[in-house]
Amino acid sequence: MLDLTDELSPVEGTLAVAPEWEDPARYWPRLSAATGHLPAPVAVIDREALRYNAMDLLVRSGGLPIRVASKSVRVRAVLDAVLQLPGYQGILAFTLAEALWLSEDHDDIMLGYPTVDRAGLEQLFSDERAAQRITLMIDDPVHLDFIDSVAGPGERPEIRVAIDVDASWRSAVLGHIGVRRSALFSAGEVVAFARKVVARPGFRLVGLQMYDAQIAGQGDDAGPDAPLIRLVQARSRAELRERRAAIVDAVSGVATLEIINGGGTGSLEFTGSDESLTEASAGSGLLGGHLFDGYRSFQPAPASAFAFDVVRRPAADIATVLGGGWIASGPPVASRQPLPAWPQGLHTLPREAAGEVQTPLQGKAASSLGVGDRVWFRHSKSGEPAERIERYHLVSGDEVIDELPTYRGEGKAFL
Repeated sequence: MLDLTDELSPVEGTLAVAPEWEDPARYWPRLSAATGHLPAPVAVIDREALRYNAMDLLVRSGGLPIRVASKSVRVRAVLDAVLQLPGYQGILAFTLAEALWLSEDHDDIMLGYPTVDRAGLEQLFSDERAAQRITLMIDDPVHLDFIDSVAGPGERPEIRVAIDVDASWRSAVLGHIGVRRSALFSAGEVVAFARKVVARPGFRLVGLQMYDAQIAGQGDDAGPDAPLIRLVQARSRAELRERRAAIVDAVSGVATLEIINGGGTGSLEFTGSDESLTEASAGSGLLGGHLFDGYRSFQPAPASAFAFDVVRRPAADIATVLGGGWIASGPPVASRQPLPAWPQGLHTLPREAAGEVQTPLQGKAASSLGVGDRVWFRHSKSGEPAERIERYHLVSGDEVIDELPTYRGEGKAFL
């Protein structure tokens, strides 16, 4: 069983020795040695790096409890182990079917997105314990209507719900900055909807969620746009802090809120300093995808990685691996591709990129790679690789100490 509770604290650990992953020439060959007997593709989670990231997230949140975003993990053993650490509480799930499955062992699960899963709702209505453990996400009266169409308030348990609020920044010059989620933006809009929820029989309003993707999901440390990104994020933080406080104050006047959730891995310092929140969310930062390499405020360890074998050499400076196209969600840009991490100096070809079946790699290191050699990649985010593999191999030191089944390895595919 994965246990993260028996290591040094992050402060003690970082003061004692430099983390091994800061020296790629030590870290990646160690993973290769530990897993060399395994066939590719091989996916690993480094136990010490995972715990480092888990503790670093807690430090960055400044004591604000963290709800684990399961979409960015999709490995029950990791969810269970992280939730054993003081400072973590609850799961932010991505589908109702997943939440129902996880509710067999966990009692505080909030959906991050609305659901129209009739079969899932029927199962929720037939299980009073699950109904007490799961909070549905809503942002429109039609969500209430849909739930009632499956079973009316007199035919089901009371349903816990939370309101998703748009945390984007509406710039007079740049327009909408952030992701398109809820249509609810102002305190007036949110409290008007909250009153409708409270007035509906069979529902209990218990929470609010505000995810600031333009802050949490956008690196600010590299590229020609970095100064503009920092300016936009500073303006967005100031606007959101004021608006969120007004929303929480208004809604608290019509309902008792148990959950006031905000942020993500990339905005924990800001989220942790916001007194209007009761918790933050984080997930991708646990496994340390390379998308977070471009942030000034933190640098996660590459706790998860996967490797493919070289199968041919189409040119003297090109080595082709079998597989590689494990692409992250989001815009189809280079930052969503997996990153060749070891040997250093490899890159994908601009006209081919990372392919599902083969990925040609070019660079100085490619000339020294032979057929059968192994190349390590880091994913852009964290959760998506679990849809490709049945298990992660848990590495500690120079050996594999366990196998951790993914959702797919447990026969689950929720999206």
